[in-house]
Amino acid sequence: MEADYVVVGAGSGGCAMAYRLAEAGKRVIVIEHGGTDAGPFIQMPGALSYPMNMGIYDWGYQSEPEAHLGNRRLVTPRGKVIGGSSSINGMVFVRGHARDFDHWAEAGAAGWSYADVLPYFKRMETWHGGNGAANGFRGTSGPLHVTRGPRANPLFHAFVEAGREAGYEVTDDYNGEKQEGFGPMEATIFKGRRWSAANAYLRPALKRENCTIVRALALKVVIRDGRAVGVEVERGGKVEVIGARAEVILAASSINTPKLLMLSGIGAAAHLAEHGIGVVADRPGVGANLQDHLEIYMQYASKKPITLYKYWNLMGKAMVGAQWLFTGTGLGASNQFESCAFIRSDKGVDYPDIQYHFLPIAVRYDGKAAAEGHGFQAHVGPMRSKSRGAVTLASADPKAAPLIRFNYMSHPDDWAEFRKCVRLTREIFAQEAFKPFVKHEIQPGAGCGTDAEIDSFIREHAESAYHPCGTARMGRRDDPMAVVDPECRVIGVDGLRVADSSVFPRITNGNLNAPSIMVGEKAADHVLGRGMLAPANSEPWMSPRWSVAQR
Repeated sequence: MEADYVVVGAGSGGCAMAYRLAEAGKRVIVIEHGGTDAGPFIQMPGALSYPMNMGIYDWGYQSEPEAHLGNRRLVTPRGKVIGGSSSINGMVFVRGHARDFDHWAEAGAAGWSYADVLPYFKRMETWHGGNGAANGFRGTSGPLHVTRGPRANPLFHAFVEAGREAGYEVTDDYNGEKQEGFGPMEATIFKGRRWSAANAYLRPALKRENCTIVRALALKVVIRDGRAVGVEVERGGKVEVIGARAEVILAASSINTPKLLMLSGIGAAAHLAEHGIGVVADRPGVGANLQDHLEIYMQYASKKPITLYKYWNLMGKAMVGAQWLFTGTGLGASNQFESCAFIRSDKGVDYPDIQYHFLPIAVRYDGKAAAEGHGFQAHVGPMRSKSRGAVTLASADPKAAPLIRFNYMSHPDDWAEFRKCVRLTREIFAQEAFKPFVKHEIQPGAGCGTDAEIDSFIREHAESAYHPCGTARMGRRDDPMAVVDPECRVIGVDGLRVADSSVFPRITNGNLNAPSIMVGEKAADHVLGRGMLAPANSEPWMSPRWSVAQR
């Protein structure tokens, strides 16, 4: 089997890449180890807590014991299914802040500033949120549908109103000109279904004769005379090579991409030698620079029985599921993240560094509801932790899970930032808008007030927001820790690129699905040797008072 381009991974970046290459007439083979994304657990937005806890759809990874979180091992879900993690995620759509991408460019990813990437964010989306396309920030004809929930529950409005009362900005489009503030949240949901990268990009691509998908486990990239010429895979118990006439593109996730690079001889020479792997390119940055977002769930008991708790029983779930199955509508058609906020933690912080997801039920990510009954919660956490971790090989066996060490909370600033998250959140829920609804704080709880008590709560309860990235970072070719250059080419090997969240120099503000798809879109133009889309000149909003005021 052979194609012009072999893409490893049918996730957010890989699906976008396959779509654009196939559209340009190139022959493309996509290799995906996971199976079908059919069925209500994935396609029904309201069922989002199920697929990431199901071994059939998830690689089942977890971190090594995290020293600063009481040696807990945190689950690290990555999609092992058509659509990758876009088929098991929370469907939240956040591009990131304009300054995130300007920082990328300053860090050596030339051509990836906000002005450079905005045209790709616009190209990839069809926005259903309003008339923002008129102001140059939103797209209207892309494969990815971006919608907003109905916000029928009064709690969604109470959250935004409480933010306003506390003195924060309000924004009607955090993905447009102004990220900072409280407002409606956006999702990759269309006509009541999860609009994953598989639905948006891969299915249309597979309708073309020049794009096919192969179900197989990628073992390593085959490199001859310094050039990637194919991918060694195991399929049906047999090992074979799928040949690439032009290039191999890795889009296997920020966990599996560095693992594949290392298995292929690209990584820190000493680490590869430990596992008896011959060195093709000594790139110590492979697997390093691992970043993620941590969050805690601040939960409140509700005075009124208006939360989703009334459906949190067998009968309620059956009714919601039946309505969705037969009509594609109702609570099952939303991920329930319908209001959100991005705020700055302090004066002197130039753009938001705290994110809120608001949810009208007190529930854990694995679907276990709070024992208190009716309640609601805000997921909150800092956006730009200074902690860095690494993905390394546990063994040279491609079937062995890699070692994942996030090194969460290893920087002292992380603790100060998280304490601010707790205190600022309490202030928001103490506003007038929540007076009719807040009964009391479930967690952390009224008894958790001092720095030491808050730190203890974080140590025991902080969870990953599942935004790993940065493990094959983009930078200048002369940067010893960069893995790919600004055209996503692996430095030191010809014919090999990376097009997923591994290439992020620094984690972006918010959820990573949108920037991961953007990387696939933009990298495709680099692969095709086209000129880039013309830079945008839309000017993002920055608080004029950021240097002197927190809000």
